[in-house]
Amino acid sequence: MIPYRDENETQRRAIATATIIALNILCWLVVQGAGADLPLAKSVCNLGLIPGELTGLAAPGRSFSMGEGVVCLTDPGHQTSHIFTSMFLHGGWMHLIGNMWFLWIFGNNVEDSMGRLRFIAFYLLTGLAAALGQVIASPASIIPMVGASGAISGVMGAYLVLYPRVRVYALVPIFIFFTSIALPAWAMIGYWFILQVLSGLFSGGDMGGVAFWAHVGGFIAGVVLIKLFARQEYVEAHRAHQWRPQRLMRDW
Repeated sequence: MIPYRDENETQRRAIATATIIALNILCWLVVQGAGADLPLAKSVCNLGLIPGELTGLAAPGRSFSMGEGVVCLTDPGHQTSHIFTSMFLHGGWMHLIGNMWFLWIFGNNVEDSMGRLRFIAFYLLTGLAAALGQVIASPASIIPMVGASGAISGVMGAYLVLYPRVRVYALVPIFIFFTSIALPAWAMIGYWFILQVLSGLFSGGDMGGVAFWAHVGGFIAGVVLIKLFARQEYVEAHRAHQWRPQRLMRDW
């Protein structure tokens, strides 16, 4: 399923969400060379999160092939800053576009519930939790991890808590065609989360370069942290009218 809109109007412009999206695009173009082979490999190796480096379980100098004639070597030290730099890097155009699309669909409403500065802090904390979730699952791995999907999973977890009944529209592939369906957020996001858990269990935590346990860790962090970050008056107002999202817009 590919969500493309929801029925959840915002009260103010999602400036923080748009800024995070812009930073990801800027890093992709400037730091990663818009996906050119060498800049992409260098950025992932030098700024991506390598679990074995963080835990110290991977000895310096271990190699990981990143393509023909390109090898990534583990560095000495824990490289803790890579927890955050990895959140703004991606492995390809579709990786970037997919992540930014999900962030815009769900992030603008979550930002609306807490304000811009709180949202930035929330986003970074859920990204941190996502990274640690993958590190715990594969503590000795030397495969670099990049992408905003862990933090975005936290945003989706927060959206689920705040807006479980809001309808989300998605495209579903049927053979060579797509059809549009509308589901409550609890059904769509719940299905996504179960898929991440099952994929993590049956893949050993890493399959095809997807860090499933990062998604799970970020999602759980979002579910927990939203209760601390969302403005209480907003949550109470929304709960009173969540069966009619349009009405909240008039009440504020």
